[in-house]
Amino acid sequence: MGIVGHHHIFGTLQRAQETFDGSVSTLAFDSYYHDQGHMTLDERALVNYDHPDSLDVELFTRDLEALRNGTAIETPVYDFSTHTRSSEIKKVAPADLVVFDGILLLAFPEITSLLDLRVFVEATESTRYNRRIPRDVEERGRTSEQSRMQFVEMVQPMHELYVGPSIDYADLVIDGEQNPHLSIVEINSALQSLD
Repeated sequence: MGIVGHHHIFGTLQRAQETFDGSVSTLAFDSYYHDQGHMTLDERALVNYDHPDSLDVELFTRDLEALRNGTAIETPVYDFSTHTRSSEIKKVAPADLVVFDGILLLAFPEITSLLDLRVFVEATESTRYNRRIPRDVEERGRTSEQSRMQFVEMVQPMHELYVGPSIDYADLVIDGEQNPHLSIVEINSALQSLD
């Protein structure tokens, strides 16, 4: 089984998976945010979800180890509009290729040590901004203004402190602004080297 972790690839790795000859499971690190149900909604909005402490690394690592050992897992399902874990769970089966996604994934040595291939997608601040705002509005129930303020006050500072430096732990660095077909070729080549 190949375990691939990548720093936000904006759909490119999903396309690469389609050409993979074997079973594929995927899991988002974003599913592992700590449940903030003990706080008021206003308090939850003040939490810095781009800081490593916002994620349940212990549970994620346990689940990653279970998948490596061939055991299916039940992952949390996170509700980004309320900043809480929903009562739902998602079952993820072990597979020939297991792909993990998350911008902070490579910032944790206990995670990177369990990955067979670590991919970092590099993009300019303006590209990250222009991709993040629509995603937060469409998928996470935020207004454009909330998302813009969060980017300036939390996202970009955390990128500089944690996300950007995690490039040092990558096996493969992809240009997030190049033609996606070129990225797919690079990823597939790296996947083949795992055999």
